[in-house]
Amino acid sequence: MNSTDQNDRQDISPGRRDFLTASMLLAAMTLVSGNVTAAGRAARARKLEMPMRQLGALRVSAIGLGCMNVAWGFAPPIPKPDAIRLIQDAYEHGVTYFDSAEVYGPYISEDYVGAALKPVRDKVVIASKFGFDIDSAGQIRGLNSRPEHIRTVVEASLKRLDTDVIDLLYQHRVDPNVPIEDVAGVVKQLIQEGKVKHFGLSEAGAATIRRAHAEQPLAAVQNEYSIWSRDPEGEVLPVCEELGIGLVAWGPLGKGYLTGRIPASATFAKGIDLRATMPRFTHEAMIANRSVIALLERVAERHGVLPGQIALAWLLARKPWIVPIPGTTKIAHLRENVAAVQVKLTAKDVEDIDTGYASLNIVGERSAEAVMGLIDIGARAGTSSVGGHGISPLRQTSSAN
Repeated sequence: MNSTDQNDRQDISPGRRDFLTASMLLAAMTLVSGNVTAAGRAARARKLEMPMRQLGALRVSAIGLGCMNVAWGFAPPIPKPDAIRLIQDAYEHGVTYFDSAEVYGPYISEDYVGAALKPVRDKVVIASKFGFDIDSAGQIRGLNSRPEHIRTVVEASLKRLDTDVIDLLYQHRVDPNVPIEDVAGVVKQLIQEGKVKHFGLSEAGAATIRRAHAEQPLAAVQNEYSIWSRDPEGEVLPVCEELGIGLVAWGPLGKGYLTGRIPASATFAKGIDLRATMPRFTHEAMIANRSVIALLERVAERHGVLPGQIALAWLLARKPWIVPIPGTTKIAHLRENVAAVQVKLTAKDVEDIDTGYASLNIVGERSAEAVMGLIDIGARAGTSSVGGHGISPLRQTSSAN
């Protein structure tokens, strides 16, 4: 099984699953029905009241759409018409934040996003990312955030996205060879030139965030955050709150595991599905970690919803400036995710989740060691950037003779 969307079996009882599915279908029938073309959007009312949130000075929907899945990561790219329908359906159901990157494909995601959102470009926020060195064959050779490379990537991304400005431009991973001040400086210039509106970092720790923010204010930091990936709670959430920076939570559904749809027997295609390299997606780890699904199911039953919706609602309840961006290739799953904004967790729900999680022992690192090695100091659990400067080197100052 290559994708979360292809894993429809559950390791929970049929009666419970039928109850949850029936409840979700009834909600979906009320909230969403039929497809609306891009041409008809302006004349039709949204079927879901989507609350809005602030990422710094940027206002976006409380739940965004991660646009990696349609092009890369868990399976081969889906057909472009299908991706366009999915992205447009997200907009039709209240989503205004769409997250892409040059490396997704590479390049395919940006092409899909640009084509899908062209009819509503002035009503949405498009985010993309730079930071990888990609050769002419599309192979990732490492990191590259040299200022001249950033400019080249931005020009290419603007063309693929079919737009004249990128609303939110992230450094995808902190480059250990380029001072973050130099990165922030060139993005600042791009903002002044009107090619970019806002700046963000991905998988950055507090020291790097502070250094970048001093050069060019950050709108958002995008780090992996979910019920079973708590790395940002150490130092990233506190510094974001202090500086007024939003947190965009990627992987909010635990790469699909927190939906409860991935059975422990699932296998993942090497070279196609990144989960084939992730310690949490071995058979042993998936069996051991079923307790986190059971925790979500207990709360989900109270609300008559799905465990994945509880995972998203939990993130929304953490801070008013956290925006989860679940990805999918299926419209049905997209609508499940978007409907999570209607799930209002009580204080007891949150306490039960947090207390229950504290008693669990999650087995396996969240990504392969090589991938974790690209994460900044302080953005990875067990590391701290206090008293340091993070992975990014300090600027060299010349001494006077």
